[in-house]
Amino acid sequence: MAIGLRPATSADSEYCFQLHKAAMGAYITAIWGWDEQIQRDFHANAFTPDRWQIITADGADAGMLHVEHRPTEIYLARIELHPDHQGRGIGGRLIRSLLHEARQQSRDLTLDVLVVNQRAQALYQRLGLHEVARHGENNIKIRMSTKPPQPGPIHRS
Repeated sequence: MAIGLRPATSADSEYCFQLHKAAMGAYITAIWGWDEQIQRDFHANAFTPDRWQIITADGADAGMLHVEHRPTEIYLARIELHPDHQGRGIGGRLIRSLLHEARQQSRDLTLDVLVVNQRAQALYQRLGLHEVARHGENNIKIRMSTKPPQPGPIHRS
């Protein structure tokens, strides 16, 4: 399977919203409940086509990727794959590429994942990331990183 990335454009806004609903809707519903207008407003504020990329699989749109290159880390801000494309190794291949890039630059790869998204957590752990903190309202987010864990209990803020 050929996996590619293309720059997102303003024309991808509705695709990205529907992708978010398909890929993350159940997790969002489990935590906050799904309110269509709230989610559309959130998307309108978050959608930044100049920073997002569309993931393609064999030429077809399969998901989206948002990576931030920070001074000491590469931050995986968002990766979402449509359920039709999950479980096929696409996310793992993309994250392995980011891990390689981070190693080459002597930086850590860091991301946040919702506590209820255990499938993603398991993938990130298999790829060598580990929990370094919990944060957000009621600690609903787990910060995971390649940064070596600090001794002592995990910081929960």
